[in-house]
Amino acid sequence: MKSPFFNEDHEMIRDLAREFAEGELKDAAVEMDKTEEFPQEILDAMGEMGLFGLEIPEEYGGAGMDVRSYVCVMEEIAKHCASAAVFVSGFNSLGSAPILMDGTEEQKQKYLPGIASGKEFMAFGLTEPNAGSDAGSMTTSAVVDPSDPDYYIINGRKCFITGAPIATNCLVYAKTSPEKGSKGITCFIVGMDQEGVSVGKHEEKMGQRANPTSDVILEDVRVHKDQILGTVDEGFMNALKTLSLGRVGVSSLSIGMAQGAMDLAVEHMKERKQFGKPLAKFQALQFKMAEAETKLNAARLLTYNAAYLLDMQHEGEKVDPTKDAAMAKFFAADTAIEVISTCLQMFGGYGYSREYPIERIYRDVRVNSIYEGSSEIQKIVIAGKLFK
Repeated sequence: MKSPFFNEDHEMIRDLAREFAEGELKDAAVEMDKTEEFPQEILDAMGEMGLFGLEIPEEYGGAGMDVRSYVCVMEEIAKHCASAAVFVSGFNSLGSAPILMDGTEEQKQKYLPGIASGKEFMAFGLTEPNAGSDAGSMTTSAVVDPSDPDYYIINGRKCFITGAPIATNCLVYAKTSPEKGSKGITCFIVGMDQEGVSVGKHEEKMGQRANPTSDVILEDVRVHKDQILGTVDEGFMNALKTLSLGRVGVSSLSIGMAQGAMDLAVEHMKERKQFGKPLAKFQALQFKMAEAETKLNAARLLTYNAAYLLDMQHEGEKVDPTKDAAMAKFFAADTAIEVISTCLQMFGGYGYSREYPIERIYRDVRVNSIYEGSSEIQKIVIAGKLFK
């Protein structure tokens, strides 16, 4: 049945992403997981296809599409390679949304075309060693240069920054008015080649291993006031709005990964025989998969609805998708972990072997309930809106 959430344009971009994922990512994902490297030629191909500038307006080199288009692409790519989907998310969500929201025309002209083409990666520097879920307690500071008021001096350390080792620039959130707490945070666009900027060691992760992740270290980094994104002391709101889109990105990543696992499990269960009949004929296993299918489709509907509401908001409708995005992220991430665990169980001992892709998917999905706002944080957001 045709989905009421999507039109022909959405289905067209979905088909394009599906064809690319099945043809270019399905087999390559195995090697990426082993080497912890993402092939440059695949990144280039994704950029040429326009997958990194889906929501960036055409005047800045993007496709000028909407959030639902982004969800379609994320879902299809994630079925075969979580690391590739995270790159799609990095370019379309955390890397470009802050600039689209609060950037000056000059900043949009300077940074968005490179992001849309995939030639320049913009990292998102919010998390710190002692400021994860409590991002407002960050200690990275930006003070006016006493020798020249047109410049700021930034000192601090950001951690678990996706794409930092390959980033061209980084959105760095720093306290400019520490006495104001989270209301004294400003966002700066910092070049990764600027003096005083360096990256920490490559994080050896459990999953999503082909996405390079590291600390970003800032030591007396001198930035011009033109590198401020938005208004001084109002950067935290920029980060929060960006994370609403990020939540839908992780939701679509989660349902895509879960669907990929379901497809593998169903195929395996039809072929694998025990006690003289296929696994698919055992009612106990049928019931487990029925429950998984139901929860996955519930997560899918929550994700699609949140994406739809974000699009309506962008079109000027008076809607607040914050709670819906949080519910989608929380439910889809936790559900994906449960569904993929169930699917791995259907493989028995084979599911524990790295020769089978379900083992990689199981490792890849675990972080979905942690990054871009843990499930516990999503519950706080949901309850806050519920009892407002």
